[in-house]
Amino acid sequence: MAKTDQVPVEHNFGSRPDAAEVVAGIDLNGKTAVVTGGYSGLGLETVRALAGKGAKVVVPVRTPEKAEAALADVAGEVVALPMDLGDIRSIARFANEVAGTLPKLDLLINNAGIMACPLDRVGPGWESQFGVCHMGHFALTQAMMGLLSAAEAPRVVSLSSTGHKLSPIRWDDIQYESTDYDKWQAYGQAKTANALFANALSRRLNVTDGLAFSVHPGGIFTPLQRHLPKEEMIALGWLGEDGEPSELAKQGFKTPEQGAATSVWAATSPLLEGKAGVYCEDCNIAQPTDPDSPTARFFGVNDHATDDEAAERLWSVSEALLDAA
Repeated sequence: MAKTDQVPVEHNFGSRPDAAEVVAGIDLNGKTAVVTGGYSGLGLETVRALAGKGAKVVVPVRTPEKAEAALADVAGEVVALPMDLGDIRSIARFANEVAGTLPKLDLLINNAGIMACPLDRVGPGWESQFGVCHMGHFALTQAMMGLLSAAEAPRVVSLSSTGHKLSPIRWDDIQYESTDYDKWQAYGQAKTANALFANALSRRLNVTDGLAFSVHPGGIFTPLQRHLPKEEMIALGWLGEDGEPSELAKQGFKTPEQGAATSVWAATSPLLEGKAGVYCEDCNIAQPTDPDSPTARFFGVNDHATDDEAAERLWSVSEALLDAA
């Protein structure tokens, strides 16, 4: 089974730099970027870091009023344009508007997502976590390929998660049409899809010396947890009985600024040149999961998320789903 080459590199960052530290010595003047989910949580800090170093950043927004307030204090050139990842027509309109705004696209950060939500359907009936986290970004990236091709060595970053360990792609019933829905399994499938997408996309960016990477940002409290009741987060060990962050969360979770660091590192670091399609965590290339490690649940990348054959199969499935939408 051919897989991405998951070999860490040497650098001076620890596991918890913030996004501003990662780009401290990098000049992004003249660069252009699109960051989905760029007006809350990790996405907002990603936008702040890129714009602060000179990049022009376009943020797709589903709620313009919320985005305007969140982005008001971000230094640099930031433009918000309407888009909904669950609506293919909306994505097409956004892509057309961006094409009239940017001459090229150097960086595409597919950051937005939903997690462990009740069963819902988007687009032509796609299960919502797969539909928003993967298919919406797949459609957006396809629509951006012309602008990416116009850039020199463009990069695409796909936000995955250690949640990929919860499920490979459920090839027989991706959309939960004939099997009972499990919100965490569906989340795991979506995060596996994000990693496989980066794997397959890197091969398609070769002609422009482009690269794609998937990223696990780490555990962070953000609006991503909005669908989880307090009782469930207590059971998971994220909150104490008082509803405040537990000791586990205080020690293990990152701040949004720290969580954005791996995305920004993957988007800008010269250490990743020639490392097509790899899965990253803690500002480095992740090692394959060691099943005997006590931390196997939280660190490393499972084989099913780095498999070239699975990545190509998912690409074909995604193209067919998009064509039928």
